[in-house]
Formats: sequence, structure tokens, C-alpha cells
Amino acid sequence: MKTTPRTTSKKLLLALSASLAVSGLGFAPGLHAAGKLEKEDLKFGFIKLTDMAPLAVAAEKGFFEDEGLFVQLEAQANWKVLLDRVINGELDGAHMLAGQPLGAAIGFGTKADIITAFSMDLNGNAITVSNDIWNQMKPHVPMEGGKPVHPIKADSLKPVVEQYKKEGKPFNMGMVFPVSTHNYELRYWLAAGGIKPGYYAPPQDIGGQINADALLSVTPPPQMPATLEAGTIYGYCVGEPWNQQAVFKGIGVPVVTDYEIWKDNPEKVFGVSEAWAEKYPNTHKAVVKALIRAAMWLDADNNKNRKEAVEMLAQSQYVGADAEVIGNSMTGTFEYEKGDKRPMPDFNTFFRNNATYPYYSDAVWYLTQMRRWGQINEFKPDNWYLETAKKVYRPDIYMAAAKELIAEGKAKASDFPVDGESGIKPPQSGFIDGIVYDANKPNDYLSKFPIGLKAKQTVSGGKVVD
Repeated sequence: MKTTPRTTSKKLLLALSASLAVSGLGFAPGLHAAGKLEKEDLKFGFIKLTDMAPLAVAAEKGFFEDEGLFVQLEAQANWKVLLDRVINGELDGAHMLAGQPLGAAIGFGTKADIITAFSMDLNGNAITVSNDIWNQMKPHVPMEGGKPVHPIKADSLKPVVEQYKKEGKPFNMGMVFPVSTHNYELRYWLAAGGIKPGYYAPPQDIGGQINADALLSVTPPPQMPATLEAGTIYGYCVGEPWNQQAVFKGIGVPVVTDYEIWKDNPEKVFGVSEAWAEKYPNTHKAVVKALIRAAMWLDADNNKNRKEAVEMLAQSQYVGADAEVIGNSMTGTFEYEKGDKRPMPDFNTFFRNNATYPYYSDAVWYLTQMRRWGQINEFKPDNWYLETAKKVYRPDIYMAAAKELIAEGKAKASDFPVDGESGIKPPQSGFIDGIVYDANKPNDYLSKFPIGLKAKQTVSGGKVVD
């Protein structure tokens, strides 16, 4: 089924509203809040990835219109361009990497005040290696009935990386951005298998390859498969559909998903500048309401709407990949080695498990990984992590939007976290290395990793200094 965008014009809606008012019938449904909005015409940015889905759905299903918003969605060239355009006001907001607002807050790369009141999804990424690397890994991968036992740990990649090192060849891998979930997940997986992914030493060295066994560099998501095929990189971490694309093209094998690296990890956020949020509070709340409804629709009734969502995303103005490729991970399965398709109903989670709620503990985890790899190159006390999280993550705005939806009968109170909760999840297990994460004790958490900065360590002169 080919979907078409909602094309009701602003003029038509306003004309309808005016005629109803004249006839004494009041405003049309969905237009009652329009007068309270500080800004109605909005432009949001996104990168061509499956997890931009809440934005596409909010536009296609009329959820933005219901809030009196007229939204233009525009694909962006890369994550840096997207962030810069939100900062300079060319975009009102955008689908962002969860680490982008936090990276901006601490001044890694670009210093800016960006906030998020909405988490776009959980999970959704994977690590893919070339066919050649997979064939070299395979003898070290545990097998059962002729099929690999999942999750596949980086232990099986380590002998391959060591051989490259012995031969004096760099082992190159791709990720999408220095403060991306993908960078931290790839680093987490590699380090859990004893492979050093390298350190940063800002402001002088922001390459992240100091003392590295595997050299990680930035590649834009849609270019990942072609870069792998060209042999420029041997593997990458990216969101869908660019792992499944490698399977369909027969050029690579996804070896592990982020669901297996950290079960139900937060992935993207919807970000706006703090100045924009302060100038347009009612508009911001209306946007969050529409996005919550889109996320609910995506997960409703055991994912019954996913096929329609796949057709939507396949359109060129959104993700623009084949529906079959997008559907391979979006509809409850995930294909690893060609023909090895396994059930994975929570690979893309948009609403259940409080996926849309901006937990402070999620932000703290990202900050611990920035510290672990030297993007934060100095010791920070535990309270700094939570204070920084609170500057960026705004559950108060989210709950204000949720309460309006409940009052309007569009959602139930049980759909959301309890009122007044702390924003900190209980200690989390479900990591591939078995280490438990407690957001209340970030420095204690960092001390548990064999590889990575801890305590008062810094990176200086190309090495770790105690």
C-alpha cells in the first residue's frame, strides 16, 4: 500500500475554523489549541534512518495537524549539518543522536544549549562486518546446529584484529558520529572482547584513535554499505536499514544488535535549542504530544501498524530504501547471515517500556561513556553527571504533554511513568559483558571496566596518565 502525506492546507483548515466560528459551532476538532501556539509553521530535520519513524507517522497520520501544527520534514546531509541548523534556527527541531545534546552541553565539538523532552526509540542498531572478516571470525564463534550462538561477542573478532596488527595493517571500522550511540555501542562491544577502540584527548585530539587496536572513524549512515563494499572499512555500527541492506546486497553480515549489547538501550531523541523551547513552550508541548501519539501508533496492538509504517518510510522523502529491506528489522525479525533470520520483536521499540520518556539515567550513561573514552578528559564527581543530565533531559515537559493527552482521552495514565518519579531507572543489567549500570554511582560504574578511563586518569601526550 502506497501512503500519501496528509495534504490538507493551512488555508483550508483556517477557513474551516473561521466558517465554524461564524456559524456558531466553534472551532473544528484539533484546532482548539491553535490560538495558544506561539508558532504554527515548523521545519524539522532528520537523517534517513528507520528510527525517524515517529516524525513521519506524526506527519502522515495527521497528529501534528491535530495539534494545530503545520510541519515540514527535511532530510539532512549528516549529523553535524543537522545540529548546526538547529543551533542557528534554520530548523525548529530534529531527530538527533542521544549523545548530541549532551555533547553540545559539555562542549565536545560544538558548544550549545540543546534540550530534549522526547526519546524517539529503544534499540535499532547493529554491528556489521564484511564477508571476508566474518569468514575469519567464524572459526572463533560458538556454534549450535551449524548456526552461530548469539550474542556474538567481540572475543571472536580479537584474533582477527591481532593478525592485522601483526601484519602492520590498520583495522578500520565505521560509526556515524563521535557522540553517537553507535560510537559508544561499538566501543562497548569491542572493549568487552578485549579490543581497545582508542581514546580522545580534546581539544587537541578529537580523532578517538589514541592507543587503538581498531580505528574508528565517521561515515554517514546511508554510505556505510558502499564504504564496506569498497574495503575502506571492515565493519561498522549503524541504525537500520543499513545493516539489512548489507545482507540484501550480500556484502556483509550483522554480527550483533544493540539490543544484545545493552537490552532496551535508548537510541535517538527529538532535540530543540533551549532558547527555542523557552520562546515557544506551548508549541514545544504540542510537538511532544503529536510525537507521543505517533510512537503509540507504531507499537499499538502488538505492532499491527508496522507494515503500514514500513511503506511510509520507504518513500523517497523519508528513508527511501526498499520496503522489504526496512521491513526485515521493523516487523519483528532480524536477519544476520543471509538466510539466518531470527525473531526480534523489540529490535525497534517506539513506545512500550517507556521508550519515549527522557530518563536522566539514560543521559548519565552517555556521559559515563564520554568520560570512559576521554571525550570528558578530567575527573567529574558523581553529582556532576546528574546535574548535567538535568540541563538537557526534560521529563517535566514530556509529562505536561502526556497529561494533556490523558485529559483528552487519547492516552491512559498507565501508559506513562508514575507522576513524580525520579528519572533514574533501577540498576540495569542486560549488558553483553555482565556489568551492572547504576546511574547513582557513575564513577563506581566506570571503575568496573578493564578498558577505559577511571578515577583521576586523563589522556595526555598520546597515553593514559594516572
